[in-house]
Order: sequence, then C-alpha cells, then structure tokens
Amino acid sequence: MVALRDTHEASFDFDSWAAKLNLPEEQKLKLQQCHEFVVACLHKKERPASDIKAMSNLSAEIISILMTLNMDLDSLIVAFLYPAYEAQALDLEKVEETFGANIKKLLLKVKDMEAIRFLQNLNSNKSTEAQVDKVRRMLLSMVDDVRAVVIKLAERIAVIRAAKNADEVTRLSIAREIANIYAPLANRLGIGQLKWELEDLAFRFLHNDYYKEIARDLGEKRVERERYIEQFVANLQKLLEDNGIHGAEVYGRPKHIYSIWRKMQRKHLPFSELYDVRAVRVILDSVEDCYAALSVVHSNFAHIDKEFDDYIANPKPNGYQSIHTVVYGPGHKVVEIQFRTKAMHQMAELGVAAHWKYKEGGGLGSGVEQRINWLRKLLAWRDDMVESGALLDEFRKQVFEDRVYVFTPRGEVIDLPTGATPLDFAYQVHTMVGHRCIGAKVDGRIVPYTYKLKTGEQVEIITQKEPNPSRDWINADNGYLKTSRARAKVINWFRKVDYDKNVQAGDDILEREVARRGIGLNKDQVASFLKEKLSRFNVKTVNDIYAGIGAGDIKINQVIAALEERVFKQQDHKELELQSLISEKTNQQLLNRTNQKQRRIVVDGQSDLMTHIAKCCQPIPGDDIVGFITQGRGVSIHKANCPQLRGLIKKNPERVIATQWGNEASAEGFTVTIKVVASDYSGLLRDITTVIANEKINVLGVRSHTDRQKDLSIIDIDLMLVNLPALNRVLTKLREMKQVRSAARV
Repeated sequence: MVALRDTHEASFDFDSWAAKLNLPEEQKLKLQQCHEFVVACLHKKERPASDIKAMSNLSAEIISILMTLNMDLDSLIVAFLYPAYEAQALDLEKVEETFGANIKKLLLKVKDMEAIRFLQNLNSNKSTEAQVDKVRRMLLSMVDDVRAVVIKLAERIAVIRAAKNADEVTRLSIAREIANIYAPLANRLGIGQLKWELEDLAFRFLHNDYYKEIARDLGEKRVERERYIEQFVANLQKLLEDNGIHGAEVYGRPKHIYSIWRKMQRKHLPFSELYDVRAVRVILDSVEDCYAALSVVHSNFAHIDKEFDDYIANPKPNGYQSIHTVVYGPGHKVVEIQFRTKAMHQMAELGVAAHWKYKEGGGLGSGVEQRINWLRKLLAWRDDMVESGALLDEFRKQVFEDRVYVFTPRGEVIDLPTGATPLDFAYQVHTMVGHRCIGAKVDGRIVPYTYKLKTGEQVEIITQKEPNPSRDWINADNGYLKTSRARAKVINWFRKVDYDKNVQAGDDILEREVARRGIGLNKDQVASFLKEKLSRFNVKTVNDIYAGIGAGDIKINQVIAALEERVFKQQDHKELELQSLISEKTNQQLLNRTNQKQRRIVVDGQSDLMTHIAKCCQPIPGDDIVGFITQGRGVSIHKANCPQLRGLIKKNPERVIATQWGNEASAEGFTVTIKVVASDYSGLLRDITTVIANEKINVLGVRSHTDRQKDLSIIDIDLMLVNLPALNRVLTKLREMKQVRSAARV
C-alpha cells in the first residue's frame, strides 16, 4: 500500500497516452496541438530525437499528475509547453499567437517559480539583486495565480520520478532540493497529494537503506494486513449504517514510507510498535456526521486516549482538518482511523490546487481562503522587504520555519511559533505546568528560559509543587515568552495575587525602571506626579497604578512615558543659586542686553517696542516665535509651540501679536538654559563649568539639586551664546564626560 508510481517509457506515443488517460475530446485536441507545436519548435531548433522524446514524456508525466488534482485545461496546456520552454526551445510570441495571451502569461509565471532554488543554499549576505528580483517576481506570480506553483510542484514530481535513471550526483541534488524546498512548500500550501510523493521519492534517494527496510517491513505481511483492513472496513461500514450514518465512504488508506520513518524517529519506536501501520479513512457528509461516527467507533472499540487528535476543532497550521483516533480492532490489533468531510478531504489532498474548482463554483472553502490569504501576504513582503537578505530570509522563514514542532518526553507533538521558549512549551502543555515551572531540559540538557526551541527537540519541564511564576516573564523585552497566550496566563495569575503584593511589586518595578533610565525623581516626586495622571490610567489612587504595574495590567513603558513627559515640563523650585560662578563682567553683559533687545526682535513691524524672552521656553534666534502682550512688561516672546503660550492664548487670544527676529538677532548673543544630569561627585560642577569655559561661553546662572537616593545631580545652567553651533559644541563636549548621563537644551 505504498503510494509510488512508475514513470512512462522512454518513447512517447501521444494517441496511446491520451487513450490511457481517457481524455475528453476537447482536452485531447488541445493537447495534441501542444504536442505538435512543441515537436515543430524542437525540430526547428535542430534538437535530437532523444530530446524530443524526453521532453514529451516529461510533459505527459506532469499532465498526468495535474489531472489527479482536477486542474483546468489552461494548466494542462502550460504543463505540456513548459519543459520545452525551460529548454529555451519555444518562441513566446509564437506561443501567444497560437495559444493566446493567458497561456503565455501563465507560462511566464511558472518560469518565475524557478527562483525558489535560491533558497536551497540561502546566504543573506551574498544574495545578489538579480536573485532578489527573481524572488520578488516569484512571490507576485504565486499571489496572482496559484496554478503556477502547482504546475511547478507537479513538474518536480515528474523530474524526481525520472531521476532513477540519472547518475548519483544528479539524483541526490534533485532529492535534496525537493526535501528542503518543494515538499515543505507543498505542505504549506496544503497539497497533501503532492507532499506525500515528494517526501517519499526524495527519501528513497537520500536514505535508501532506511527506505528499503521500511518498504520490506510493509511488504512482509502486506497480504495479511490488507485482508484484515478489508474485513475491518466492511464491518465499520455496516456499523455506521446500523447507527443511522448513511453514505459514509470507508477505505484503507496507503501508508507513506517517509511519514512512517518520521514517526519512528519522533517516538523512538521500532516499526513493529507503530500504531498506524493499519489505517482507515472515513469520508462523511458533514462535521456532525464526523463526530457521530467517532462516537460509534469509540462505543464499539477500545481506543488509545493519547493517540486522539481533533484537528477539526483545532486545525493544523496549514489548515488541515480531520479527527484522528487509534482503536483496538478484532484480534486486539491496532488500527488508526481518520474522520473527515468530503470538503476537508479535498482540501487535505488538493490544498490551493482546489482554488480554481471552488472559484468556478462561486465560493471558496475556509481552508482555501486561509492558504490564499497566506499567499497574498507574500505580496506585502515583496513591497516591504527592500534589503536582499531580508526578503529571502522572510520567505524561507514563512514557508519552512513559521512553526516549530517539539516533543514531550512521551513523544507527543507540541506545535509552537518560531521563537517559542521552554516556558511557552510549558504553558502550551498546561497552565499549571507553566506556573510551576522552575527549569527546562532540551534533549536532556538544562537550558535557560530564553532558549529558542527548534523543530525535533524533546522538551522536559522541571516543576515544583507550588505555582510561583515570575513577574519578569510578562515583559516581552526580557524574551521569556514568545506567545501572547502564555503571557496572558501569567498576567491572569498575578491578577489573583493579593493586592498589597501587587502594589509593592509594582512600586519596586517602577523604582528600578526610573533608576535604569536616569530619571532624576525620588519616590515622593514620582508619587506626586502620578497623582496628576490617575485619570490617564483609569484608576482612583497611585497605589492602583502600582498594583496595575505589578499585575501586568498597566505597561511599565506607559508609566515611564508619563513621568518623562511631566519631568520635561516641570520647573525646578528647589534652586541653588551659585552666583559666585558668575563674573561681574557677565552680570553687566546681562544688564546691557536689556537695552539692546529692541534691535533684536521686530514686533508687528516695529523694532522699538519693549520685549523680553519668556523664561518658560526661552526661544533663541532661529526658533519660530510669537509675541504675547503682557501687563506692564511689554511683549513676552515665546516659542510658537510653547505649551504655556497655548494656555495664555486660550484665555486672551486678543493679546497675540506677530513677531519675528530682527537682523541683529544673533549679533549680541542670546541666553539658553541647558540641563545636565550626572552622577554626583565632588568637583562635578567645577568640571562642567571648565568644559563650558573652554568653549569661551559665559555662564549666567546655575541651579542645582541632588537626588540623594540615586546619587544624581540635576543641574540647570544659563549660558550666553553667540550662535547655535556653539551650543551644539558645548552639549557634545558635556555628553562626552564619563559621569554625565544626559545634557540637553531645556
């Protein structure tokens, strides 16, 4: 019951081939036209008779495969033309003239599929633009017309069927390409009928000894096994009929050698202990019938609980749906049974190849839609991935690495997204396994929680008696959990933890994060600022914010953003005036500037009005400015985007007046305040003012306060500057100081 086929003989007789396939008359005439067209083109290119026979046989083989998938006539025509076109023996203009523009278009799309070969030995750093362009065209072709990839997969099957006559190097090269690229792609597209054969044929060439051993084991008791299955099928058919389930199609299903080998490897079992060597499939009319039939089977046969899988309720990543169960049949022999609807069967066997049949019928099944939507995503990658390596990496990741399949110590398969960790695995097995996890082993060795699982690994979770998840697992940046589902389970756990513990934990988390980011606030200041933000977090007290952080309901980054926003706007009230650092000369310069401002700022077209620079935003020449008429102090000059100005305008819009910098705006210099945050040490202020003095910049004033808990000094310094480059230079120099955390204009 091994599903492998023989290739055609070396010679090719179109009439005999057409008769064997029982082609409808329309298809026969069109394909005969293709055959004659290809032969004429090959003769014109002076190709030898052996080439003509080989290409005709290959075309016929591809068509035979496509017909089992119910592909349309255009697909069959393109399949007949493709081998000769790939051999550069066809003129595309002649193809269009003879068969039409649609055939030419589809033929080119199949040609685009050859770009998938670049994924065989992918090296992101060495990918050429030509390779990337070909992959982009391939993606577009797959999205635009799924028939192109189906035809290419069929062509690969035809090629590997014929590879038994090739030399060993060629056979192995073809087999590796199919095992690594085309079989996974067929699986991703849900075309089981092609996937199985691609896998088995590649396996035969790559691991011939294992292949022969399993084939021999299957063949030894084949007659006895087939007789048993035949009797089991008859009994099951009658059992279903007697229980009111009519019209079920029950039959023994062929076993695929590669899947048997994979299961032996995965479960560490010899052939004799496999459960599903005897296999039966039941095709029914509806989902309800599937579950009814399952109930009948479980009521009449003892079943093995751990071998039960409901892929109808929980489809596989590629959309596959069926119910799998294993029962003890007559003679206590193990039989695997699959239940599925007719639509599910068609989707499992044909995948996206069913797209055109459904399309013609006016509606798509959900399985087809899922795969077609995945293909459409490829088009978005084509536009988004600009760099060579990114495009190729992403395509291979999505086709071959989008899921990882790992095993429990009992051999059960756990399906997880790429990047999943042992903790994701633990929570997938059971919520309490995750909560009680204190360590993990992968293939027998201890690994960290952040270890990225790989397909085929066996994972063992080490647990303790009492649940004790860590709050650190919630933070995605820490890399403990990949899946949002697992993270939600951790969050739900901490929601149930005592409120006071959440408050304390949240307070500690926030304190650590404030220190890590160098925000110069003590605990009282943090609490005071958060009190102003209660409505923002939809809570009633500051403790509610801490509890939210501790429980994972409030993201720490949201709270930090609110604090940084508040700190940026605040004005320091605890100022330490260090006028000893201000020279008499500098004080005199500051006084003289009052009489010179009229030449620096033009208000409503006049340069002789009394003005002053607003302390809240301290605009400098080059900033967009707006004037606001004050009572008794002339016109206050603000930055156009000053938050305080917005409040003034809202109350007294009539006081706003057009203002701009005059020609002498920068000639007399301007005042700027900078804020320096640095680790506190003796001599810090001296070192900072020395850097400023070396840049020949005058200090007008200094205000400082110290965060004793964090050992940080926050210093505001008023500077007299001649131009903006001077400001940029001094800020750069300050930031280069070892103890300085930040230096910026206020």
